[in-house]
Amino acid sequence: MNKVYFVGAGPGDPDLITVKGRDLIRRADLVLYAGSLVPRSLVEQARPDARVVDSSALDLGSTHDLLYQCVSRGGLAVRLHTGDPSLYGATREQMELLDRDGIAYEVVPGVTAAFAAAAVMGNSFTVPEQTQTLIITRRAGRTPVPDAEQLPLLAAHHAAMAVYLSAGDPEGLQAELLQGGLDPSTPCAMSHRVGWPGEKSLRCRLDQLAATARENGFDRQTVFLILPGENAETARSKLYDAGFSHMYRKASCASGDCASSRHQTPRSRNGNTANYDPGT
Repeated sequence: MNKVYFVGAGPGDPDLITVKGRDLIRRADLVLYAGSLVPRSLVEQARPDARVVDSSALDLGSTHDLLYQCVSRGGLAVRLHTGDPSLYGATREQMELLDRDGIAYEVVPGVTAAFAAAAVMGNSFTVPEQTQTLIITRRAGRTPVPDAEQLPLLAAHHAAMAVYLSAGDPEGLQAELLQGGLDPSTPCAMSHRVGWPGEKSLRCRLDQLAATARENGFDRQTVFLILPGENAETARSKLYDAGFSHMYRKASCASGDCASSRHQTPRSRNGNTANYDPGT
């Protein structure tokens, strides 16, 4: 008996799927994908005789029946999810049904939209001596959020944040982040349909987030990056500091005396995105 593979398709660009994920699509007997979120060019790599099904109009039971029928007959099934299957992919309930019926499965990770957006914008979520934590979350909506994970409580940590599934109410998003104590000048970025043709990525201050999203029509398929570490000059990482020893390298000078430790180089920005000015 074969198995079901939950494959992360990445954010949209078909070149961002893993090699393993692409190979599985080419081998699969069944490819079950979300038509509105997965690029057609990926699905078209399936074998000519493979069954390819858009799951957009299917419920949980119907998708499970297709996977079960394929694998129970010795076939290889790919359940193709946008981004990474572990984030907002509703994979858990699918796995529970497969467990119930004794069907083996495996997860192949993918690039999530937040990481694709950071790559496009040239941002870092972790910045030495400023923030070493990334929070991935969403606002409460039709899907509730636990009380302990309400956005103002998370914002109070002043960590980097990637906020998904919240473009329908950017005013509420901005208000909750400010309520959590973030400075109005906190650098933010937003990417609409990142990885797809016509993608657009912009920078702004936190107090301009809602207006920027509205003015540009970012009403869905948008990820917001909250980047407090970008708002201050930072120390360099210890990893390549000549005065820092680790298991692969001994320090070549005293940490405080190394020119590379003292020298601060201004960060360059990706030229095809709008710049923000934290000082205004």
